[in-house]
Amino acid sequence: MAISARTLAADEHVVASIRMHAKALIGPTVVLLATCWIAGFLLAAAVSKGGRPAAEVLIALALLVVGWFAVRPFLRWLSTTYTITNRRVLLRSGVLRRAGRDVWLQAVADVWYERNIPDRLLGSGTLVVADASGFRRAVLRDVPGVRALQRILADLIRDDIAPRLGSPSHAASVVPNGQHPGTAPYQEALRRH
Repeated sequence: MAISARTLAADEHVVASIRMHAKALIGPTVVLLATCWIAGFLLAAAVSKGGRPAAEVLIALALLVVGWFAVRPFLRWLSTTYTITNRRVLLRSGVLRRAGRDVWLQAVADVWYERNIPDRLLGSGTLVVADASGFRRAVLRDVPGVRALQRILADLIRDDIAPRLGSPSHAASVVPNGQHPGTAPYQEALRRH
């Protein structure tokens, strides 16, 4: 899940590296269980009546449904990562065709999160990172501990902008253990959910 060290600049370090919330797997799990149950029931009925060709068709259909609606979303969840460094936000996704997007913190103008009722119950949400134009946005879906991550990003952006404006930063970007001061609250938020 971690970003390769050669991807990072010399003075860059990882603040948080996460994947989508496990709630993204609820639908595929339901599909998997329902398909197995229905296919097993129909398969038993087909075999009892001596319908071997019908049983083979049922098995093929069940495998197609499981592959498309359960395995494919699981692989998408497994291959999607969000990494926050002290200089940028990295989004990586894809199984066969990998896609990546980097958003430099110096170009970020706004960071906000959106949460519906299930998100609030599960402690997740969608994090939106927008540039100054307002037209380009990076959307991180199903982020666990989204509120803590939004605060960390806001601190990182403030720490990045303050020296360029000639004002002191909110907190040092790097503390002795090599982590941003906001990392501990984010890790704590992840442990609770």
